[in-house]
Amino acid sequence: MERRILVAGGAGFIGSNLCARLVQDKSNYVICMDNLYTGRMQNIAPLLQLPNFKFVKHDIQQPFKTDIDQIYNAACPASPPAYAKTPMETVKTCVLGSINMLDLATENNATIMQFSTSEVYGDPAMHPQSESYWGNVNPIGLRSCYDEGKRCAETLFFDYHRQAGTRIKVIRIFNTYGPNMDPADGRVVSNFIMQALRGQDITVYGDGSQTRSFQYVDDLLNGIDRMMNHSRPEFTGPVNLGNPHEFTMLQLAEKVLQLVGGKSKIVFRPLPSDDPVKRKPDISLAQKELNNWQPTIQLEEGIQKTVAYFKTQL
Repeated sequence: MERRILVAGGAGFIGSNLCARLVQDKSNYVICMDNLYTGRMQNIAPLLQLPNFKFVKHDIQQPFKTDIDQIYNAACPASPPAYAKTPMETVKTCVLGSINMLDLATENNATIMQFSTSEVYGDPAMHPQSESYWGNVNPIGLRSCYDEGKRCAETLFFDYHRQAGTRIKVIRIFNTYGPNMDPADGRVVSNFIMQALRGQDITVYGDGSQTRSFQYVDDLLNGIDRMMNHSRPEFTGPVNLGNPHEFTMLQLAEKVLQLVGGKSKIVFRPLPSDDPVKRKPDISLAQKELNNWQPTIQLEEGIQKTVAYFKTQL
C-alpha cells in the first residue's frame, strides 16, 4: 500500500538527504515542497525522474491541501546569513508554516514531525543540554527570528496535539553537516571547508574556545527514521538528535586544515552577538527511546566525506 509523504523544505540540505532516503522504499510516494529561498534544485535533481517522487514549489506560509500520511516539516532557513536577511519571513515560516502543516496533518490524521533545533536552548546555562532544559534565549536579538520562531513552532505542535489530537513528533537537531550543504550558507563547517579549499584564511570568531557538537547527516537520518516510526505513537518528544562529542571552533578549524591541506591560516574575528558559548546534546532520551540510537560517524570521517562533496561544487 502506497504511503504518501510530504517533506516541507525538501530541497534544503537535510530535507534533500531525507527525500533521497525515503524514495528508496518504493512503497513511499514522496512530495518534496520548497519555495527555493535556501533550498536548491540541484540537491534533488537525481530524484526528479523517479516515479515515486514529485517536486512542488510552494511556500508553507500559504495553506496547502493534499492527501497525506506523514509530514516532515523541515521548512525554515537555518543559515544565519539567510535568516538575518529575512527575519520577518523566517518567523512567519516557523509560525504560519507550522499552523498550515499542522492543519494539513490534522485533516488527514497524518503524523507530522517538526524539525526543531538546539537553538531553542539559546546560550545555555545547563551543559550538556537535556530536553528538560527550558533554554536561555534573547527574544529581541538578531538571531531571535530563528530561535524564538522555532520555540513558538514547538508550542504550536504541542497545543495542536493536546487540543486537536494531532499526531506529532518533535526532534531538536544539533549542528549537522554533510553533502548537499550550500557552500555559501554561512555555517561553520561549510565556511571552514570552503575557505581551506580556496586557500583563504579560516575565520574563527572569538578566541575559538566556544564549542559545538557536530553530527554527520546520515546519523541524523537514522534518528529521524526511528522517531517517525516509533513503536509507541504516543512518544512525541521533544528528543535531542546530535553527536555528544564536543569540539572547540579552533579544534574544528585545525581538523579541516589537516584534512584539506594547503596554506590557509587561522585568523580571529569578533564574536557575533548571542552566539552560544557551549553546545552539546544530552542524548540519553534518544538512546532509551530510539532503539539505542547514537551517532556512529566520527568527525574526521564525516569531514572527509563533506570535503569530497564540496570539491564537486567548486
